[in-house]
Amino acid sequence: MIYASDLDRTLIYSLGALHVPEDTPGLVPAEIIEGKTTSYISRKALELLQELTANVVFMPVTTRTIAEYKRINLFQETLIPDYAVTSNGGNILVGGVIDQEWRSHIGRLVEQNSAAAAEVREIVRSVVRTDWIISERYCDELFFTYMVYRDLLPLDEINHMSERLHGLGWRVSLQGRKLYIVPEAVNKSDAIIHVRRTVRSEPMVASGDSLLDKSLLESADYAIAPCHGEIFAEQQVTQVKLNYPFTQQKGVFAGDEIMLYVREIYNNLSTLGVGLK
Repeated sequence: MIYASDLDRTLIYSLGALHVPEDTPGLVPAEIIEGKTTSYISRKALELLQELTANVVFMPVTTRTIAEYKRINLFQETLIPDYAVTSNGGNILVGGVIDQEWRSHIGRLVEQNSAAAAEVREIVRSVVRTDWIISERYCDELFFTYMVYRDLLPLDEINHMSERLHGLGWRVSLQGRKLYIVPEAVNKSDAIIHVRRTVRSEPMVASGDSLLDKSLLESADYAIAPCHGEIFAEQQVTQVKLNYPFTQQKGVFAGDEIMLYVREIYNNLSTLGVGLK
């Protein structure tokens, strides 16, 4: 069995996303930068994940850049996955090394099917004013990330911009204070499908919280999402019935429910004689 999961606000949580005080018992540092803990994982979720990785293929699937992923101490020192999808699917790491064939493939698709990054940036900056932006990055030469003052953003204009960019082969996702502008070819689903063919381990369970995770969840055989983030908010508005459940808890302890769900699926499949590495 494969367990493919988003990281931030799904398994690991920054201080602003914890939903509990930082000194709450049961939290384990996941990411430490210059001696300061910047994100945590629930101890129970970590223990369940460690238990499962003896029998399943665990794959982090994150929008983080390669450098941002590699600074997560948890996955460099404590629990080291054989495969990781970074850059929202634009890069695949195998044993910590970039799969150059996949990266070249994605580069060709972006060039063929999406407008040039310079044109897209010009459109974004025509809508998102300079004084609304805290920082701007072009990540791994693939997509844009803007840290913004969310309360200042005119959401109607952002939605109109999103529709315009969609016609140019780019997608927009607003997650907290981060505004992502991503080429359609750079997605988690295609990357994980590629890895599934490589690993040849079935079936797959997935978890994630944002709209950038929807394709990942939809490509899995089983999935779960926390009751926070874009997927949950969209479901609350549209009332569209999804094929996967949400957790009961928000914040870092949603990770416990996610891992209990994954373990339950694994146990059920094992009883049927499937799901082993």
